[in-house]
Amino acid sequence: MAIAGGIAAYKGAELVRLLKKQGADVRVILSRGAREFITPLTMQALSGEPVHTELLDESAEAGMGHIELARWADLLVIAPATADVIARLAHGRADDLMTTAALATAAPVAVAPAMNQQMWANAATQENLILLTQRGIQIIGPDQGEQACGDVGPGRLLEPAQILQALQSRFSSRQLDNKKVVITAGPTVEAIDPVRFLSNHSSGKMGYALARACAEAGAEVTLISGPVHLSPPDRVRLLSVTSAIEMHDASIQEADGADLFIGAAAVADFRVSNPAREKIKKNAQPDLTLTLVENPDVIAAVCQLARRPTLVVGFAAETSDLLSHAREKRVKKGLDLVIANDVSDPHTSFGSDQNAVHLIGALSEQHLALASKQVIAEKIVSILAERLSEPAAASS
Repeated sequence: MAIAGGIAAYKGAELVRLLKKQGADVRVILSRGAREFITPLTMQALSGEPVHTELLDESAEAGMGHIELARWADLLVIAPATADVIARLAHGRADDLMTTAALATAAPVAVAPAMNQQMWANAATQENLILLTQRGIQIIGPDQGEQACGDVGPGRLLEPAQILQALQSRFSSRQLDNKKVVITAGPTVEAIDPVRFLSNHSSGKMGYALARACAEAGAEVTLISGPVHLSPPDRVRLLSVTSAIEMHDASIQEADGADLFIGAAAVADFRVSNPAREKIKKNAQPDLTLTLVENPDVIAAVCQLARRPTLVVGFAAETSDLLSHAREKRVKKGLDLVIANDVSDPHTSFGSDQNAVHLIGALSEQHLALASKQVIAEKIVSILAERLSEPAAASS
């Protein structure tokens, strides 16, 4: 745990106490600014471990202490995280022990912001937070209300109990222990010739977030992905495909006997019937006509497997009549659940880091309000885990 300089640093002591109460081993990093508000002796007494304060500590650096500290952690939380710390994290700075540990650790990183309301609202801070979110860093809070400076607004550090609750979601919930999960993500690419293709705007972010959330819940996860610019989550087996036919074939093979199949990919409905073997020259064919044929329906084919997954979940990305189109899709394809999102909304369009969805089943519907795709993914996985644990699902 790292504590940055700011009046909210005093709450770090209570957070350490709560973490210890939950059975966590806690090692504390105090920035120079934090030591103006809370002493190393206090944090050592609460954590039961030596407190780390300097990047270049001769006694520690004999064994590359800052690297060892980064390797030791299962989770790094910075609370409070000032606007300065957030900016330095966003731009990859490593000019003190806190930011160096954040760069050097392979563990998940979470930050709990605390700053003046105007600093929070500043465009630079908001852009830095977007960068951190895109890298998978969890943003916890902030709260809003009266601040130490006398201002009122967002920027207050969340209470330690609230931070603890958010951190607990970062550890494996074991909700999907011993479950085999297959997820498709991203677009498919259909060749026109060796240099041109048909595709769509899917970024794969939602599917990758779901894969990460399932792995953190203890599942054995296979992610079948079209071409994207994303790194695969830890503990996830990645199968890279290009075309809809490749995704169909991989899905049929991997979904056979699975516990859960989530079709989050934006699979192209059509492909060119006869892609050219050489680049089509514009002058040679000024009135080019492409003949398209329908691609196989991946998720419908999964639903028809003899050993159909216990739960088959699809996505409905719509631009109008969201709920009615999604309900129709669920029935037509034989899905247990369809997750509908409006891609015409700029907040939830393809490539966005946020989403808001409706989960539509045969007997119930549930709305998940706008949040980061990782938060939405974690909520979806929790709901699906409950469905899988129901007696009807277990016996089917």
